[in-house]
This record gives sequence, C-alpha cells and structure tokens, in this order.
Amino acid sequence: MARRSGALAGFLAADAISLAGTRLSQIAVPWLVLTTTGSATRTGLVAFASLLPLVLAQALCGPWIDRVGARRVAVGFDLASGVAVAAVPLAYAAGWLQFPVLVALVVLTGVLRGPAEAARHAMVPALVRHLGMPTERLTGLVGTTDRLAALVGAAVGGGIVAVLGPATALLVDAGSFVACAAVLAVSTRRVAGCGPTRPTHPSDPPAAYLVQLRDGWDFLRRDPVLLAMVVMVAVTNMLDQGFSSVMLPVWADDSGSGPAAIGLLGACMGGAALAGSLLATWRGDRLPRFRTYVVGYLLAGAPRWVVLALGCPLWAVAAVHVIAGFGAGFINPVLGAVQYKRIPEGLVGRVGALSLASSWSLMPLGGLLAGLAVSGIGLPAGLLLFGAVYLLTTMAPALSPSWREVDRRPQPSAAPEAASASTTARS
Repeated sequence: MARRSGALAGFLAADAISLAGTRLSQIAVPWLVLTTTGSATRTGLVAFASLLPLVLAQALCGPWIDRVGARRVAVGFDLASGVAVAAVPLAYAAGWLQFPVLVALVVLTGVLRGPAEAARHAMVPALVRHLGMPTERLTGLVGTTDRLAALVGAAVGGGIVAVLGPATALLVDAGSFVACAAVLAVSTRRVAGCGPTRPTHPSDPPAAYLVQLRDGWDFLRRDPVLLAMVVMVAVTNMLDQGFSSVMLPVWADDSGSGPAAIGLLGACMGGAALAGSLLATWRGDRLPRFRTYVVGYLLAGAPRWVVLALGCPLWAVAAVHVIAGFGAGFINPVLGAVQYKRIPEGLVGRVGALSLASSWSLMPLGGLLAGLAVSGIGLPAGLLLFGAVYLLTTMAPALSPSWREVDRRPQPSAAPEAASASTTARS
C-alpha cells in the first residue's frame, strides 16, 4: 500500500512541479523579451513560437509514446526540456542571445515539452489500475493539483522573476524540469502498463509510424463523444485565451479597476475552482457525469462574460467569478474520466496526444479574435458575442443523444482498426 501511495504522491508532485515551472516560464520569457527588446510585437511572436511547436509535437508524438512507453517519454523529454531552457540564460550571460537565437530556443523547448505533457497524460490509466481507485478520483486529484500549482506557481514565479531577474529565473525553471523527471522516474518505476505497447502476436512486426498515427486519428473521429469533447474544449480554450489576454485587461483599464482587479478575479476564480475540484475528487465517482458537465459549464462560462459587459461593480464581478470557478472545478474530472474510459488501452498514447493537441490548437487565435472584436464592435458587444459562442459551444454536446452515453461508464475495448494495424495491449 505504501508503494502505491508513493506512486500517486510522486506522480502528483511531478505534475505540480511541471505546471509551476510552466507558470514561471510564462512570466520570465515575455519579461525577458520586453526588457531586452522593448517590443510588444516581438513578445507576441515569442509567445506564438512557444505554443505552435508544442501543439504540433503533441499531435505527432502519440505513436512514439505507445512504442517507447509513456513513462520513458515523459522522463526523457522533461530532461531534454531542462537542457533547452537552461540554454537561454546561459546564452544571455555569454552575450549570444540575439532575438533569432531566443526564438529558436523557445521553439525547441515547445517541441520537447509537448511529448512530455502528452506522455504524463497517457500514464493515468496505468495509475488507475495500479492504485485501484476510480478514474474520476484520480483525474480529480490531478485537476486539484494542477489548480493549486497554477495558483502558487504564478505567485512564486512572479516573485522569483522580480528578485532574480528573468534570465536567472529561467535557470530555476530548467531545474524544475529536471526535478519533475527525477520524481516521476523514481516514484512510478513499479507502475505496470507505462511501458511500450506490444504486438498482439510476438512475431508481428511493429506497424509503421504513419499507420499508427492514422489509427489514433481514425478512432478519435469515429467516436462522437470524444470528437465533440475535443472540438468543444478547443473552442472554449480559444475564447478563454482571448478573454484573459485581451478582454479582461481592456475591461480593467476602461473601468479604472487596474491590474489589481485582474489579480483579484484570478484569485477568486482559481481559489473557488480549487474548492470545486476537491469536492469533485471526493464525490466525483458518484456524481452523474452528464448533469455535472452541463451545470459546471453553465456556471463557469457565459455569466462571467455577461457581468463584465453589463458594467457591474467589482464586488459583483468577483462574486460571479467565485461561482464560475466553483463550477469549473468539476469539469476536468468529468471530461478526463470520460476520455480515459473510452480510449482503448493500446491507443491511449496516440488518441490522448491528438486530443491534447487539438484542445490547444485554436488558442493562438484567441487573442487575435478578441482584439478584432474589441476594435470592431467595442468591449461590451465583444464580451457578449464571446459569451454567447461559449454558451452555444458548451451546450451543443448536450443536444446530442450520444453524449448521454457518458453516464454509462463504458469499459474500453480494442478498436478493430487498431487491432489489425498495430497493437492492443501493454506489457
């Protein structure tokens, strides 16, 4: 039992370290660009250069996760990410960090981070079996850890950048990648099922990479629930990106609330989301998934857009963000449990990586579309437009009869196309 608890604690700790390091880099890298170039355009270009390669790498790495093993990919790519991140401050100290060099290193870091994150996601089914706990409970614990790490990581990361400077802070970020890899390697070494997927028959040759990649995509597009989930999350991620990067700062400036209000709303929503996630972890396996999904998104979505558009006082906006955060805390445990229950074990790496990449795919457009909306129709109308799209996107799956299958808690079964072309079981 102690070994099982150690695997859980180590996995959650590695996840927290990784996310906290990500929050640190999200502060340090833009600040480094701004302080060295003074260009907002170049800052935006670096942000784009870090996100697009990450998404592409996630989309393409699934077959390698299934071939090499999720644990090995996660540990190896985290170590490589640490080296890539450390190269930024080292090049800065040596006077070699011209802008093209910085962009190249940021692109390399994104390419390496993508497979590491996808591989950690692919380890969840094996951990569920190893720990003998409901999927909803483990996904709830992961969601709670992520929210706590995001809250603490942003605050601590800002302090580290302020005290040490952005370049030195990136050395701390590089150390977080190495620490994540070490904790994950040690704590999960006895977890069965995190190794490479084996052929059904030992004499069968491994399927070609493109065949395996196509298997993952074919399974994803033929499952109406998973496909609807991926599309919905991609759109809402895009809208949330536009909200946080453009609309919320514009509202804070126009209303006279200032940047402190942005921090207040982030704390209100993040703290309430943490509370909701804790409750979902405790009771998630007993909650009806479909109704939890609908209510969670009704609370977390449109109301926070509307309250800003109506010009409500700050206390009312903060109260709505508390309610929205509490509802949001229930969403990821439900969506994660549905995903892991529906994907056959032999396809977890491929389908999971494609799902993760697809969920991030529209985020680079979020700030652009939000800026165009605010410039074209004004902030209140833009907020209402984005809120309406958010509501329609999150409620559209509720109109599909197939979506109600999420309450049936199906056990995964091997997909015919996967069985014929690749593999069906892990060692």
